[in-house]
Amino acid sequence: MKKRLLLCSCLLITISGFAQKKSELFAQIDELKTQISETEQELAKAKREISSSNAKAEALETENVSLRDANATLLKNLSNFSELSKKNSENVTKTLAALERKEKQLSGISDQIASSDSTSIVVLTRIKQTMGENSNANVADGAVVLSSSLNKLFGSDTGLELTDEGKLWLSQVAKVLLASPNRTAQVEGLNITGEFGVTYDQANVVTKELVNNLQVPNDRIGTSVKDGNFKEGISISLQPDYKGFYDKAKSDLKATN
Repeated sequence: MKKRLLLCSCLLITISGFAQKKSELFAQIDELKTQISETEQELAKAKREISSSNAKAEALETENVSLRDANATLLKNLSNFSELSKKNSENVTKTLAALERKEKQLSGISDQIASSDSTSIVVLTRIKQTMGENSNANVADGAVVLSSSLNKLFGSDTGLELTDEGKLWLSQVAKVLLASPNRTAQVEGLNITGEFGVTYDQANVVTKELVNNLQVPNDRIGTSVKDGNFKEGISISLQPDYKGFYDKAKSDLKATN
């Protein structure tokens, strides 16, 4: 009887011990499950964060590529702008230099024109000093023009021999012309009838008198006739040296180009 009680007691103790260990095992299993669940949650969170970080990294890489491309484009544009600016600067410099040359050319031509105008004033002064205030001189297109009637020069409309008054007048014209070496003379016969033969002969008589008897160089005198437009007579135009003016302007243009 005692042995049975002892055996039952031992069995109960053993069963009680197993029950306690089983309970502890269940508790440990529940704790492990909780830890596993928490770990899985943390792992999922970590995966989400990694995925987000990867997405951000890819976005940053894409943005970086775009920035590099934009930077390369900007540098290229800056280089092109710098080159264009350099060319524009060179063009401006060339244009200013060309304008300066043109200004010098125009200044030279203006000086020559001014000099010619001044010479005309000088010639008019000489005419007044030599021929008096009633010398019948005027200025037209830069030339100083002296005129005389056919009666004064030849005694009639058709005469071909100079009068004493005509010779005196031509001698005064010769003095003015010889004192103005930068002027040439154009002897023009003015006719109102259209019959230029006699008028041309009269102009030739005047030219011969100036050249042969009054020592005016032949290369400084020209002879012509024209319609006098209701005026007849002889006019002597003391003209600037147009050829010399042209040659000088042409030389200055070449020198400044």
